[in-house]
Amino acid sequence: MKDRLKQLYFGDGKAARRFRFALLAFDFVTISYFILSSLLHQGITGRILDYAIALVLVADYGARLLIANRRLRYMLQFSSVADLIVILSLLAPILVENFAFLRVVRMLRLMRSYHMLATLRQELPWFRRNEQIIQSSINLAIFVFVITAVVYVLEARQNDQINNYFDALYFTVATLTTTGFGDITLSDTVGRLMAVVIMVFGVALFLRLVQTIFRPTKVNFACPSCGLNRHDPDAVHCKHCGIVLNIPTEGEWG
Repeated sequence: MKDRLKQLYFGDGKAARRFRFALLAFDFVTISYFILSSLLHQGITGRILDYAIALVLVADYGARLLIANRRLRYMLQFSSVADLIVILSLLAPILVENFAFLRVVRMLRLMRSYHMLATLRQELPWFRRNEQIIQSSINLAIFVFVITAVVYVLEARQNDQINNYFDALYFTVATLTTTGFGDITLSDTVGRLMAVVIMVFGVALFLRLVQTIFRPTKVNFACPSCGLNRHDPDAVHCKHCGIVLNIPTEGEWG
């Protein structure tokens, strides 16, 4: 059993590739479901889907733990802890009813995106060529959706202007981009402190991530001497061997 699981998770055969792409598809579907379900009222059907997803996640977590060389180290990894928290949040409605809080916790599943990146990096050459842009886009999505979830939890019950997750998303994006339309505001002390934090991150992290998406900090250009493949866009010499580079550019960077 253990050898079979190792072959599926790490092997190079067709069956292993299909299995990993199936896991990749499942990760994408579950992440999309968690985001969409936060916009909707969760009824009996939603709970059944939660329990079904939890069973699959438990099986996947158990399999990864079984084949891990250092199981304690695997259990202490952030992505593994996040998976456990998400599993507990899916099963928690049996005991608690704070769905707003649970929806925030489930956004940790977005951290699974980094495992998705690892799979794509191994399997798809086009992904390796555009990895920096794709990774920055995922980082931006994680940041926006997690901040939105926190705003929703803190304000949904006490702010009449935030009635659903979409309202919180609208406020978050308007604040991060410093647009500030003013049609949705946070009037309580905690909400205003949250708005200050969001605006500070908007100037620092948000704009940096957007810039990275549209203007990557590194370019792919193979050094003719040593083969180093990633350089600063305005590099004149290779940082590894010092040879003169002729990197094609479309204009001045800055």
